Amino acid sequence: MHRYEHGMMTGWGWLGMSVSMLLFAGLILVAGLLLHRTLTRGLDRRLAAVPAVPSPEQLVADRFARGEIEEEEYRRRLTALRTPG
Repeated sequence: MHRYEHGMMTGWGWLGMSVSMLLFAGLILVAGLLLHRTLTRGLDRRLAAVPAVPSPEQLVADRFARGEIEEEEYRRRLTALRTPG
Protein backbone atom coordinates (compact mmCIF):
# COMPACT_ATOMS: atom_id res chain seq x y z
CA MET A 1 0.00 0.00 0.00
CA HIS A 2 1.28 3.45 -0.92
CA ARG A 3 1.14 6.45 1.31
CA TYR A 4 0.60 9.86 -0.28
CA GLU A 5 2.66 12.26 1.76
CA HIS A 6 3.36 14.86 -0.93
CA GLY A 7 1.95 16.08 -4.21
CA MET A 8 -1.64 16.96 -5.02
CA MET A 9 -3.17 14.68 -2.41
CA THR A 10 -2.17 16.88 0.52
CA GLY A 11 -4.25 19.82 1.66
CA TRP A 12 -1.90 22.44 0.24
CA GLY A 13 -1.90 20.74 -3.16
CA TRP A 14 -5.67 20.94 -3.46
CA LEU A 15 -5.60 24.56 -2.32
CA GLY A 16 -2.97 25.43 -4.90
CA MET A 17 -4.91 23.71 -7.66
CA SER A 18 -8.14 25.48 -6.69
CA VAL A 19 -6.50 28.90 -6.60
CA SER A 20 -4.80 28.35 -9.94
CA MET A 21 -8.11 27.26 -11.51
CA LEU A 22 -9.80 30.42 -10.24
CA LEU A 23 -6.97 32.60 -11.52
CA PHE A 24 -7.11 30.92 -14.93
CA ALA A 25 -10.90 31.37 -15.14
CA GLY A 26 -10.48 35.04 -14.15
CA LEU A 27 -7.82 35.50 -16.82
CA ILE A 28 -10.14 34.08 -19.48
CA LEU A 29 -12.98 36.33 -18.29
CA VAL A 30 -10.82 39.47 -18.36
CA ALA A 31 -9.47 38.60 -21.81
CA GLY A 32 -13.03 38.17 -23.11
CA LEU A 33 -14.17 41.46 -21.62
CA LEU A 34 -11.20 43.32 -23.08
CA LEU A 35 -11.81 41.78 -26.49
CA HIS A 36 -15.49 42.74 -26.37
CA ARG A 37 -14.61 46.28 -25.29
CA THR A 38 -12.04 46.65 -28.06
CA LEU A 39 -14.39 45.40 -30.76
CA THR A 40 -17.32 47.56 -29.69
CA ARG A 41 -15.16 50.68 -29.35
CA GLY A 42 -13.81 50.18 -32.83
CA LEU A 43 -17.34 49.91 -34.17
CA ASP A 44 -18.40 53.10 -32.38
CA ARG A 45 -15.44 54.96 -33.83
CA ARG A 46 -16.19 53.73 -37.35
CA LEU A 47 -19.83 54.77 -37.06
CA ALA A 48 -18.89 58.19 -35.68
CA ALA A 49 -16.36 58.72 -38.46
CA VAL A 50 -19.05 58.58 -41.17
CA PRO A 51 -19.85 62.22 -41.96
CA ALA A 52 -23.46 63.26 -42.02
CA VAL A 53 -24.76 64.23 -45.45
CA PRO A 54 -25.89 67.87 -45.36
CA SER A 55 -29.39 68.66 -46.53
CA PRO A 56 -29.90 70.80 -49.65
CA GLU A 57 -31.08 73.63 -47.41
CA GLN A 58 -27.86 73.40 -45.39
CA LEU A 59 -25.80 73.53 -48.59
CA VAL A 60 -27.59 76.70 -49.70
CA ALA A 61 -27.16 78.20 -46.21
CA ASP A 62 -23.43 77.39 -46.31
CA ARG A 63 -23.06 79.08 -49.71
CA PHE A 64 -24.87 82.15 -48.39
CA ALA A 65 -22.66 82.22 -45.28
CA ARG A 66 -19.52 82.08 -47.44
CA GLY A 67 -20.79 84.98 -49.57
CA GLU A 68 -21.12 82.91 -52.74
CA ILE A 69 -24.76 83.92 -53.22
CA GLU A 70 -26.72 87.03 -52.24
CA GLU A 71 -29.67 87.08 -49.84
CA GLU A 72 -32.22 87.30 -52.66
CA GLU A 73 -30.73 84.21 -54.34
CA TYR A 74 -30.60 82.43 -50.97
CA ARG A 75 -34.31 83.09 -50.28
CA ARG A 76 -35.30 82.13 -53.84
CA ARG A 77 -33.46 78.80 -53.58
CA LEU A 78 -34.93 78.05 -50.15
CA THR A 79 -38.41 78.70 -51.49
CA ALA A 80 -37.74 76.44 -54.46
CA LEU A 81 -36.47 73.67 -52.17
CA ARG A 82 -39.43 73.93 -49.81
CA THR A 83 -42.12 74.09 -52.49
CA PRO A 84 -43.50 70.64 -53.33
CA GLY A 85 -43.51 69.53 -56.95
